[in-house]
Amino acid sequence: MSDVASGPALLVPEWPAPPRVSACFTTRRGGCSNAPWDSFNLATHVGDATAAVARNRALLGDRLGADVSPCWMEQVHGERVVRLDARPGEPLRADAAITRRPGLACTVMVADCVPILLCAADGGEVAAVHAGWRGLANGIVGRAVAAFSAMPSTLLAWIGPCIGAGAYVVDDALRTRFLELDPGAAGCFSGGPAQWHFDLHALAHRQLALAGITAVYGAPCCVHADATRFYSYRRDGVTGRMAALIWIRTAGGQGGERTRSGRTGTGRG
Repeated sequence: MSDVASGPALLVPEWPAPPRVSACFTTRRGGCSNAPWDSFNLATHVGDATAAVARNRALLGDRLGADVSPCWMEQVHGERVVRLDARPGEPLRADAAITRRPGLACTVMVADCVPILLCAADGGEVAAVHAGWRGLANGIVGRAVAAFSAMPSTLLAWIGPCIGAGAYVVDDALRTRFLELDPGAAGCFSGGPAQWHFDLHALAHRQLALAGITAVYGAPCCVHADATRFYSYRRDGVTGRMAALIWIRTAGGQGGERTRSGRTGTGRG
């Protein structure tokens, strides 16, 4: 990931997405929320001041440009994938969004769970997926991949920062649940009885591969281990949320324009 300087601190995926596709991942830096949500919290449901969240979302909008509209969801750790044909009037209850409409940014929020961004090789369709353990168990990854018009083998995927295996300990029951769904998932668990370290990044990678995607990018990056840049619910309890966004650029749009270095430039700030 490449850091983008000035304004809200954003990270840009390093992956060979087509030129018309832009994406970014927000950090906790560069906003106006007070502790414990400091400072660039984008979630309205975590107890932060409404005015602060609104200001942070406005800062994000300014950074992306007027031609980009983040589409927020009410995430429920489920399996629903919604298709965005227009900007929704209110957040949709779902955990993945897909669109062919330029300027609509598929957006998911996380603070330990896995953010996954997907795009077609021709840049004509993009999606964002929120994948916690429940979503992974319920098949959200496969459903999102299946929602594309293109064949899975032609898609690209990027896995963003999430909690690392070293900080995520689960019990026998949860491990057994995943092994019943996929015996090959055993490699995503390490440790011993009742104290299994669960590698969400590895499982997301495996499920993308099983769904037919071979072009998967994004090195493991543990949000729990980096309190300076990232929120982590498991680490802090009351905390903010980061966002992963992906969109198709509008004709002539400058929002999140990729440069040769992989960084972004915007028409503002």
